[in-house]
Amino acid sequence: MKKHPVLSVVVALIFIGLPFAASFGKGTDVSAEAALKALKEGNERYTQAKQTHPNAGKDRRTATTVNGQSPFASILSCSDSRVPLEMIFDQGIGDLFVVRVAGNQTNVLETASLEFGTAHLGTPLILVMGHTHCGAVVGAIKTAEAKGEAPALLKSIIPAVAQAKKNEPSASGEALVKAATEANVWQAIADLFQSSPTILGRVKAGKLQIQGAMYDIETGKVTWKGPHPKQDELTSSK
Repeated sequence: MKKHPVLSVVVALIFIGLPFAASFGKGTDVSAEAALKALKEGNERYTQAKQTHPNAGKDRRTATTVNGQSPFASILSCSDSRVPLEMIFDQGIGDLFVVRVAGNQTNVLETASLEFGTAHLGTPLILVMGHTHCGAVVGAIKTAEAKGEAPALLKSIIPAVAQAKKNEPSASGEALVKAATEANVWQAIADLFQSSPTILGRVKAGKLQIQGAMYDIETGKVTWKGPHPKQDELTSSK
């Protein structure tokens, strides 16, 4: 199992050391299926320019300040400025627990944050979403092709590039970027299973679903990829 050496320390600090943790909400009673449906419907409104902009006003700010947060989904996405999650899914304050990092990777802090979202806040769904024209993936491809030392930001994406080339040996240019970006989504999900007993345990207990998605920055449309193709294998051996 892939392990992050400081993950347990980070999670412990999150759960027992943060002075504001007690004020957070206890999660929601929303099912993973209902959470996914809300995201799909929100993206449909967004792409049709029929947004409702829910939970965006003073009353919502006050309610979430007084009562704490109860997001219905956790989302890991790229930090690209063209991927504004609350807009893409037409959601508001307190609806989404968002973790963003270049290349939507799951290193120690991202994994710990997602653990916090599901184990403490109770989100029943983690969506791992890549996007078209991802600069981090392009950088990882160039680094891999140059066979140079990968910057720290790109190291976790290099294996996805290798997997994409294995899956589609003839792919190059935009086709390779697309294949590597999708492979990177699956790699991030596999890494969560391998590095987080908390997340793995909640999935096996039926308390959490993890799904993949791809966002098109030109059309605004999310393509829903579903669970990891090898989820049974990844979860049964642990």
